[in-house]
Amino acid sequence: MATKLPAKPPEPQIRQPQRDDGGSVVLERRTQKVKPPQMYQVVLLNDDYTPMEFVVVVIQEYFNKDVETATQIMLKIHLDGRGVCGVYSKDVAATKVDQVLEAANKAGHPLKCISEPVES
Repeated sequence: MATKLPAKPPEPQIRQPQRDDGGSVVLERRTQKVKPPQMYQVVLLNDDYTPMEFVVVVIQEYFNKDVETATQIMLKIHLDGRGVCGVYSKDVAATKVDQVLEAANKAGHPLKCISEPVES
C-alpha cells in the first residue's frame, strides 16, 4: 500500500496572448527548427578470402555504381582495409548492410559490411 499520493504532473506553461492598441489579440508564432536526419555510411571491410571480382559485383548491384567506380572502391578496400560504398539514412544503411552480408553468406565469402554515423 502506498503511503504517498502520486505527484501531479507539472502544468504546461501557456504564453499569454499580447494585445495591441486596437484591442485585438496577437499570438506569437514560433518557427520550429528541424535538423536533417543523421546519415550513415556503409563500409565494406577487407579480408584475405573474398575475391575482388565478387566485391566489385556487390558494389555494382547493391550500391548502383558503374564498373569503374566499383573497381576504385574495391581497390580502396583492398589497400586501406575499408571503403565507403554509400551514405544513407539509418534504415536504408541497415538494409544495405543486411543485403550485402546475405549475398556474401550465400556465396560462401566472409565479406564484412558495417554502417557507421557520418561525422559532421
